[in-house]
Amino acid sequence: MPANANDQHTNFVVMFVDNLGYGDLGCYGHEVHRTPNVDRMAQDGTLFTDFYVTSGVCTPSRSSLMTGCYSQRVDMNMSDKGHAVLQPVAAKGLNPSEITMATLLRGQGYATGCVGKWHMGDQEPFLPTRHGFDYYYGIPYSEDMTPRPGQDWPPLPLMRNEEVIEQPVEMTTITERYTEEAIGFMERNVDNPFLLYMPQALPGSVRYPVTGPRCSGKSGNWAYGDSVEELDWSAGEIIRAVQLLGLEGNTMVIFLSDNGSPYNHGGSNDPLRGWGYSTWEGGMRVPCVMRMPGTIPAGATCSEVCSTMDFLPTFAGIAGTTAPQDRVIDGHDIMPIISGEEGATSPCEAYFFYHMEQLHAVRSGQWKLHVPLENRRTYHGDEVDVSGGLLYDVEADPGETQNVIAFHPDVVERLMAYAEAARDDLGDTDRPGKGVRPAGHFPNPVPRLLP
Repeated sequence: MPANANDQHTNFVVMFVDNLGYGDLGCYGHEVHRTPNVDRMAQDGTLFTDFYVTSGVCTPSRSSLMTGCYSQRVDMNMSDKGHAVLQPVAAKGLNPSEITMATLLRGQGYATGCVGKWHMGDQEPFLPTRHGFDYYYGIPYSEDMTPRPGQDWPPLPLMRNEEVIEQPVEMTTITERYTEEAIGFMERNVDNPFLLYMPQALPGSVRYPVTGPRCSGKSGNWAYGDSVEELDWSAGEIIRAVQLLGLEGNTMVIFLSDNGSPYNHGGSNDPLRGWGYSTWEGGMRVPCVMRMPGTIPAGATCSEVCSTMDFLPTFAGIAGTTAPQDRVIDGHDIMPIISGEEGATSPCEAYFFYHMEQLHAVRSGQWKLHVPLENRRTYHGDEVDVSGGLLYDVEADPGETQNVIAFHPDVVERLMAYAEAARDDLGDTDRPGKGVRPAGHFPNPVPRLLP
């Protein structure tokens, strides 16, 4: 390994892919998708079985990873127009006063780069470069948000820092270009500690994912499988670059999804129940693999409850600082779990499942309670009668098939107390949350266009 300033620091690479299902990788049981690089990551590192995001959709999920908070706490659980995610030319975005993991690490001398899909606001105050990132290359929102009848959106923009450099984006090469840009960022910062946040476009929100010629038509699962295999190729290139740069021993590489695979896109959330965009396990429990030889145990499996909110306090601790002390942070430092410390258990007492502003469920330990609701807000196809509540042992029954609410009134009472505390703190359809901080608002939003 070359002697450089980076030898004394831990780098972080977070590959955050879009709408990949829990069961879409070989290491999670898929029998068709060829994912040798991520599978090797699992052999060289740790596979997490109970890792969560805070939402089944993009914007709120991403805001939690960046801030270490439930999206409800930072008011990013729905758009300014009442949609589940931000749309182009939105007046709303992640408040510039929020402290992101990039802001925190940059304060510790880290170089910070974001390559890929942002989706936390496309106006200048909300861009990655205004949230702690030195460098940005990517699309500011979802790749399916293109001009169409009834939607006067601009052509899909590709940005470098704060300037549009291509419009509309050529999507067949975007994964390859994201990979090249990410490797270039690491090469430029080989002598510095760095954070590389890589929110990939694939498999994505479109019905037919677009891949480059390297993988197009070559999987056994049409366009969706092609996209999974291209993501795996990209992950392999990133890991090889880390190795060639001599940074393998001090770089934590993480691969995970922003939510589950949506219905009828070709993905798999097996053995979990439900699809992306939902609050069933299949919507919010995601594949997550972590690798750092010598620090993260090889060939290990971890079933402790963890989430993307834990990244910020964990990275802060590794970098020699703490999570912000002047505000509530919902995540926890899980480095004892990541490093395989004997006896390390989840610090998460209760985990909350929200659909936009409505609390749907709470998990504590083995138990997950879908709280009784007469008017449960859902997406089409997820209509289920929960008026009497539903209780599942998601350790023994991850498919949420056996409702045991009649047999455990004490568990229901305990989880309902957690639910009421969350409603008071984070809000619900019938009340504002006392612990909610406002999102950012830009009064006259403008489209992102080529100069």
